[in-house]
Formats: sequence, structure tokens, C-alpha cells
Amino acid sequence: MRILYIFLLGIFTLGPVYSQCTIPDSTILKIAGDIVNRDYFLYENKKGIHYAEIFTASASLATADLMKNGNLKSALINRYKGMLVDSSKFITERSHVDHNVQAVLPFTIYKYTGDKAYLNQGLKFANRQWERLGPEGLTDQARWWVDDMYMIGILQLTAYRITGEKIYIERASNMIAAYLPKLQQANGLFLHGPSAPFHWCRGNGWVASILAEILADLPVSDPNYNAILTGYKRMMEALLKYQSDNGMWRQLIDYKYSWTESSGTAMFAFAMTRGVNLGILMVKIMKMLLILLLKQ
Repeated sequence: MRILYIFLLGIFTLGPVYSQCTIPDSTILKIAGDIVNRDYFLYENKKGIHYAEIFTASASLATADLMKNGNLKSALINRYKGMLVDSSKFITERSHVDHNVQAVLPFTIYKYTGDKAYLNQGLKFANRQWERLGPEGLTDQARWWVDDMYMIGILQLTAYRITGEKIYIERASNMIAAYLPKLQQANGLFLHGPSAPFHWCRGNGWVASILAEILADLPVSDPNYNAILTGYKRMMEALLKYQSDNGMWRQLIDYKYSWTESSGTAMFAFAMTRGVNLGILMVKIMKMLLILLLKQ
């Protein structure tokens, strides 16, 4: 389901650079609407919507709005009305990066409905994440795993995009800047975590996505901007060395006997096109790479 989310995001970021790679509207809407008739993807204890569905639903709603499809938009909003009820199966109170990111969906619903009940629900979890701080001055949910960079970063960045309040992008910026020197290696790739010294494809995909996302909003004057931009460019350059012959990246990026992996590859493609459209990556190189991907 995560690759569906990245695909939906990528559809619109690819457009400005790769106009020759067109996808019929009917296909886009079919993909975006697929989630409506699925069973809810809940955590194992049946409490809380899994982050994979949170991201997919948010991207589907954005797609429905962009394509002016009112029926799909209404169907998605109706599907997640239960997110306003804390005692429902839709919401989990667990303090964990994977669970807290549930706030992205109510923020997204608020964006397209103006219903402040969804705004308040999103803000509750975005602010609660920063109530207790660890020794580094970050949320105590920080574990120094690459997953955190996206899960924490996208929640706080979404809160900023919805409210315009700088505190949220500052939280995301400070967290990402703190993670960079701990997890990015000399080869430009990221370790999965302290006890998992591997260049996991999907985890690196999370990193690539959040670096590209925050650079779209972070002011150049932010004290962390240069460090984040440098980390992003180092990673993009490193990925060029490890792309397989079929255009994809491997489950263990730097291990040639590992299988090629779709979700990490999709996130790298998204991060690269985002960089091209922001003007921080070279168009010519990324265009060749992404056209190869789109042929798969």
C-alpha cells in the first residue's frame, strides 16, 4: 500500500519534467479509489489505522481533490469520519512514531473540508508528540532509526503546512538535522539504525522522501537548511552508483545479490523528481534515470 501512496504523489510531481510519460485520468482515479472498498488496515490489536493506510488515504484524497472528483472525495471523507472519536477503532493513543503519524489524515481532511474538528484532532497528536523531550531536545519518540525521519518529520511538516506555524517546521528541521550525522554514512547512504548497520532500501526511501519534502518548504534562512540540502544531494548522488540494470534499487542497496525492491525505488523516484522540480538537482541526469524507471 505504501508504493500506492508514493505513486499517487509521484503522478503530479513527474508532470512538469516528464510530460511524455502520461497516465490516463481513469487509471489514476481507479488507483486512488481502490482503498474505498478495502477492509480497514488496522494494527494487530485492532486499534488504530495502520500508517500505510493513513498515507494512502491522504494521497487518494489529494488526488480526488486535484482531479475535481467529488464522489471519490466524499467517499474517502465518509470512510474516515470515525477518526474524530478517540474511543473508536480508528484512533490509537500509543506514543510511537508509527501511531502518532495518524494525525496526517485528519489534517488532510481538514484541508479539503474546513472542518475544524479534524484540525483539532491533528494538532492534538502533533503537539502531544513533543510534550516529552529526550536528552537531545527532540521528542522522546525518537529512536535513531531511519523510519523516524519520515514518520516524525512528515507529521510535523504537515502541521506546518496546514497551520503556517513555524514551530512545526522547526521541530521537523531540528530532528532531521540531528539524525543526519548519526545515520548517514561516508558513502551517502543511511543505516537502518544503531543495531541494524544495513542500507535498507525502504528505510532509505523514507529518508529520501522526507528530505525532498522538507526542502520544498524550509526557508533558506533556516539554520539547518544547508545541512539538510547537503545530506539530500549526497544521498541522491550515492543512489546513482547503486541503481540496478533494470532501473530499480535492491532491498539492501549496496549488496548486488539482493532482490530489487519496488517501494524503495518508488520513493527514490519521487525524491529525485521533487528535487528536479525544486531546481536543486540536475534535470538531465534525473530525467534519464526516471525514464528508465517508468519503462519498467
